[in-house]
Amino acid sequence: MAKYLLVSARGMGFLCLIAGLSPVQALPSLEIADKNVAVNQDYGSYQKNDSHQSNLVNNISSKLLIANESQKNLPSVNEQQKIPDLGVDSAVNFWQPIIPQSASSFPTSYQLAQVTSVSQLSDVQPTDWAFQALQSLVERYGCIAGYPNQTYRGNRAMTRYEFAAGLNACLERINQLIATATADLVKKEDLATLQKLQEQFAAELATLRGRVDAVEARTAELQANQFSTTTKLNGEVIIAGVGASGGAPNNSDSNIILVNRVRLNLTTSFTGKDLLITGLQAYNFLGGANGQGSLQESLGLAAPLLSASSARTSFEPQFPGLNVNTLSSVGANSVQLYKLLYIFPVANKLTLFAGTAAETSDAFPAITPFYGEGQESISRFAGLNPVLRVSGGTSGTGLASAAGFIFNISPNLDLRALYGSVNANLPQKSSSEAVPGVSTTPLGAGLFSGSSIIATQLTFKPSPDLDIGLNYAHSYHEINILATGLVSSDIGALAGVGAGTPITLNSVGGTVTWRLSPKIALSGYGAAIFVDASSNSVNASTTFTSWMAGVHFKDLFKPGNTAGILFGQPLYRTDAGGSAQLTPTGDNRATPYHLEAYYRFQVSDNISITPGAFILFNPEGNSNNETTTVGVLRTTFTF
Repeated sequence: MAKYLLVSARGMGFLCLIAGLSPVQALPSLEIADKNVAVNQDYGSYQKNDSHQSNLVNNISSKLLIANESQKNLPSVNEQQKIPDLGVDSAVNFWQPIIPQSASSFPTSYQLAQVTSVSQLSDVQPTDWAFQALQSLVERYGCIAGYPNQTYRGNRAMTRYEFAAGLNACLERINQLIATATADLVKKEDLATLQKLQEQFAAELATLRGRVDAVEARTAELQANQFSTTTKLNGEVIIAGVGASGGAPNNSDSNIILVNRVRLNLTTSFTGKDLLITGLQAYNFLGGANGQGSLQESLGLAAPLLSASSARTSFEPQFPGLNVNTLSSVGANSVQLYKLLYIFPVANKLTLFAGTAAETSDAFPAITPFYGEGQESISRFAGLNPVLRVSGGTSGTGLASAAGFIFNISPNLDLRALYGSVNANLPQKSSSEAVPGVSTTPLGAGLFSGSSIIATQLTFKPSPDLDIGLNYAHSYHEINILATGLVSSDIGALAGVGAGTPITLNSVGGTVTWRLSPKIALSGYGAAIFVDASSNSVNASTTFTSWMAGVHFKDLFKPGNTAGILFGQPLYRTDAGGSAQLTPTGDNRATPYHLEAYYRFQVSDNISITPGAFILFNPEGNSNNETTTVGVLRTTFTF
């Protein structure tokens, strides 16, 4: 290039332009891996620091959950087309590939776009002192970029590194022109000026090249050692101590127990837009068909079948120690598949999902910030609207085969629906009976002939600080259960009616979260479940209601820490008709209440400790039961 050395006013115009005006994102763009140069990315949004909560919607935290701003990490079907957020479960942190950050990851306001004419820059006028120099660089060389809002911001201060990046881009452009024999487009005066600038900024250019080489080396190392080119592995480990007092009359307090749950999640994308979620888990909770060995059974508050109770923790499976499809036992810490779901977009606003191990909460955003089995509330009552839990919708074991869709009507409104069958893998119902009238395959058999559910949720954001979710579900059950796992009356939903009586359920509910400030939110839900006998020989019906309200704190006392205080009424029979009883025989009817408080201390990015307790007044809607207190100390590891 030395033979082109000449100096001209035009070349000096380039110098003035670069030094005084350029916002410089050179083309091709180049990212500087230096904290002193990187753009500050403080978004300041109210987000729950739950990196591992399964709501394919809440860590689907991120690309599957549009209305839930509380998931820190979730494999939830939600923000896509890119893929909308499915709130995937606790240990899943989706859509975070292990690759170096590109310039496109900066906030929109800092991303620059190439312009082809100086007239495209709204804040550049012909009277500006550097107008001609800018016009030359834009229209002759095409190596200067503007901001996405069509401005240039010529008075903005720049660093020497930014200047070097812009200079480097123009040098590359001139070299290209020379290589293609278009020397008439590049004047010798410009080349002389550029060579002087190149010499003056030789140190900065060398630094930039060194940093790019370092990034490329690190990228090559990551690619060589990554788990898979298409799959990411993450996980969650929960270890908790649980103790309780109270319970049924004349019942001794249970011992403190130590429990665990481990989840490993593989998230795979074949096209960059789809997602295959495979989840494995193991836990040591006990229960079985009759609840033997569970905390709830020791308190005398569990149902005689399937151990449903209001004294259940958030991270405990609905049917611990039991394969409810066949009533066969599951050993403590046995490895099982709890999630198998495939999510894929088919149109700009439409995403489909299907799987053989899925839950209602995988597709529907939780809305409430209290949801987070390993990170937020400590009770099963607090996390989700009961309508989402109907028909084993949140069993914690991937009970159902399901398929559905997510339709993004607008950025602030989406509609989701699914069909689920809990015994789709069984060709026929067993003729053997576990108890009179109840088969050893109690939920039926077949994709369309056994127990099933059709559920839908409308999620919308009337304002940036308000999230609302409306739910409806229609269910058919082969036996007389709600299958929410929330209260003991969940089993024998139609009191006084045989356990083998098939029933239909129509469930409606709504959940609201209002962020009063970036760190304080009010949240609550309401639900009603209408149960009717589905047998020609039985005329019976009943209604259950439930509600909850609470306040959630973010960054309380220390950044990353969260807390919650909430109060509400667990599911409770408010009406009965036909042969159904309003109050089961032997119970002294009373409205139950639930009071809970917890505080999560974020020890590090991957470890949190959550102490908390909840108190049950009139447990299971029976004033004969003593006020019950359940204390939890939960430690959660995520990776």
